[in-house]
Amino acid sequence: MDERGLGQVTSLGALRSDDREEAETAFLRFGGHIFELLPSGAAYWRAERALLVADLHLEKMSSFARTGQLLPPYDTGVTLARLEADLERTGAQTVIALGDSFHRDEGTRSLLDADRARLHDLTQRASWLWLSGNHDPSPHGLGGLCLAQLERQGLVLTHEPVRGANGLIAGHLHPAARVMINGRSVRRPCFVHDGRILLLPAYGATTGSINILGPAFAGLFRREALEVTMLGRDRLYPVSPRRLING
Repeated sequence: MDERGLGQVTSLGALRSDDREEAETAFLRFGGHIFELLPSGAAYWRAERALLVADLHLEKMSSFARTGQLLPPYDTGVTLARLEADLERTGAQTVIALGDSFHRDEGTRSLLDADRARLHDLTQRASWLWLSGNHDPSPHGLGGLCLAQLERQGLVLTHEPVRGANGLIAGHLHPAARVMINGRSVRRPCFVHDGRILLLPAYGATTGSINILGPAFAGLFRREALEVTMLGRDRLYPVSPRRLING
């Protein structure tokens, strides 16, 4: 993640009037369904009463500690607190985690007692569907149901996007957008879709991000149909694709 963007996010308010105004939530239509986008990076599918989150990467700092990088293992608690708030805010009855929920498979065993108890409470408050990712392909017994992918209401929910797909919701690539405002660039995680593929930003507290104009996204979206919504601290900022810059 570009740390400079964190300090400049208030500058997003300077977007010109031809961009829609910032809001605490934003709504988009995808695949014939309406999704409410939240500043946390979650998407609420009201018709299904389902909260969609991607790339939690729980226990990432614990995983780093195993390689000798001794970092405070508080990322899991921060991410779970964010989930608690979103469940409270939306009243979601189902949580669909779109893969890479844990940074490594062994993260399901390294949870601190407090985090394990908090996660248990969350899985009792809502039905959980854990979709497998490239970081955490193995099923676990932490509550809920572990699946490879999910088909619901004509949409396919999975971890990795597939070029040429239609009606697919995924994560994996940690999308971010960079825009130029008053001669300065701002980069933030974002929701992005082109009517065929919808990508959610990474939800985890310590996840990075990748510019959607970079090579990892080449050939994935139709540029002429692109819709981008950037995350602010507590606001969402839909921006025109013509404002996007690389880097």
